[in-house]
Amino acid sequence: MKWKSEQNKCGSTIGDQYRAITRYRLAIGSFVLACTACLLSFGATPATTEVVQEDKTAPRRTLEETRLVMDKWIETQQILSKERKEWQQGKEILVGRLDLVKKEVGTVEEKIKQAQTSVAEADKKRGELVAENDQLKAAVAQLTEAVTGMEGEVRKIFQQLPEPIQTKLQPLFQRIPEDPAKSRASAAERFQNILGILNELNKANNEITVSYEVHNLADGKPSEVKTLYVGLAQAYYVSARGEAGIGRPAANGWTWEPSPAAGRDVLTALEILQGKQTPSFVPLPVKIQ
Repeated sequence: MKWKSEQNKCGSTIGDQYRAITRYRLAIGSFVLACTACLLSFGATPATTEVVQEDKTAPRRTLEETRLVMDKWIETQQILSKERKEWQQGKEILVGRLDLVKKEVGTVEEKIKQAQTSVAEADKKRGELVAENDQLKAAVAQLTEAVTGMEGEVRKIFQQLPEPIQTKLQPLFQRIPEDPAKSRASAAERFQNILGILNELNKANNEITVSYEVHNLADGKPSEVKTLYVGLAQAYYVSARGEAGIGRPAANGWTWEPSPAAGRDVLTALEILQGKQTPSFVPLPVKIQ
């Protein structure tokens, strides 16, 4: 990691400076020892040595050399002091930088821990969402299967509805997909459509509806008649000449059969509905299947 490289770099810099100063000190120490030995060699004369010739310039040379050596020693001490001071300053800078890097490392490690905690929580939440999504998919599959079955039943019922009710429900009936597998409508939309159809059917089954239609009479000729629908299971018609008939739902639509005896009763029921007669009980033939 970047902070480890920085830390190693700092450690290497301090170590290199320390070794360089140590070598420098050893070199200065050797130099000072050499100078001291030189002074001693100049200053001491063995007792057994015989001076052959007196050298008048020897004291001057010895003093000059001593002064030069002292100057070199002082200069060396100054250099050492300067190097020591610079090394101390460099050390403080490096230590401060190292402390800063350590703080940054601690901050990064704390952020890493927080990120790991967040990732763990996100993974847990994701697992919960995946499980919930699987449950929803299973529920949608069941609902789709259920609404497909209901649409098939509504198709069968639609063929048995009276013509006025079919006309009224035609917009809703057209929304039922021909092929459920290729339908782009959602299960909720399809359910809503089926519920709308069933609601209208329930409403029509509890009402008496009157409409004008054309039916074949007993002589086989088509004629306009008034048709009285009682809910969705029974119907009666009567022509202007009083010819009556009874209708009932079948698998492929309504079937109609003439009923001359019911003509007067059907006409009376129609007049009561129109407010032309006082309400009363009217006997009409009913066939329950």
